[in-house]
Amino acid sequence: MHRTRYTYDDVVSSSYGRCYLTPRDLPGQRVLDAEVRIDPEPDDWSTGVDVYGNSDSYFHVRSTHEALTVTATSVVEVDPTDAGVLLSPAALGPWEQARPAAVGIEGAAATEYVLDLYPPEITAAVREYAGDVFTPGRPMIEAVTDLTARIHRDFDYKSGSTAISTRVDTVMERRMGVCQDFARVAIACLRSVGLAARYESGYLATDPPPGRERIFGADASHAWAAVWLPGDHWVAFDPTNDKLVDERHVTVAWGRDYDDIPPLRGVIYTESKKSRIDVSVDVSPIGDTPGPEPETPIGVTD
Repeated sequence: MHRTRYTYDDVVSSSYGRCYLTPRDLPGQRVLDAEVRIDPEPDDWSTGVDVYGNSDSYFHVRSTHEALTVTATSVVEVDPTDAGVLLSPAALGPWEQARPAAVGIEGAAATEYVLDLYPPEITAAVREYAGDVFTPGRPMIEAVTDLTARIHRDFDYKSGSTAISTRVDTVMERRMGVCQDFARVAIACLRSVGLAARYESGYLATDPPPGRERIFGADASHAWAAVWLPGDHWVAFDPTNDKLVDERHVTVAWGRDYDDIPPLRGVIYTESKKSRIDVSVDVSPIGDTPGPEPETPIGVTD
């Protein structure tokens, strides 16, 4: 369950919103049930699929309100990682051969994922960092796992140290950030050497510390990166946790960058001067019983 609650110090007369909160149906991931609820009830509501195949929802609340809550619940079945892709010739071969430009028409669909963003994210610091990983002839999967481990080792996870607008070069300089920053650093490195990379968002089922009970509501939305391989396969990896994406990850959406798939984005009409956002996420195996939410809300998602 993913719950976002906005509260305002004055009446809001109208709220428009668009959200990416419904997990994707994939070969290794099946959505058994999914629902997005808005409180107050919206006057207009629609769902659709964007250019990347993600499910999105649009709503418009026209009744006056001082709080808005968006709650997404879903039941998802996720398979373990497909070892066949990791042992494929494309994964074990030289990384240079995984460039979309190196395989002709087969790589055409992935070309947009090679292009840099605007403003550019591929800086001299990114090229230097990537150069230590993508050495000539190195096996693709070896280079990707090394990049994952290096980012995990070289960057400190610090909640609140960055914002959505923080640039990759700033993260490279400070050597700290959160999951979305580490995913974007990885993507910039991959693109700097001509590889196709995408930004993926979703959830990660986390384990409690040894000897302690699971704390429901303590999870947050998560982000990671994926790299394209010939054969139209994508290998997803999680620099924040130094691992390949597995059955504990639930994929919600993907795009070229965070801006393509924010969990929730909108516009309000109000005289309010202040607002507050509280976000909580519960990710648990079927059969677990959610307990009370934490007394201190989780602020914005990572």
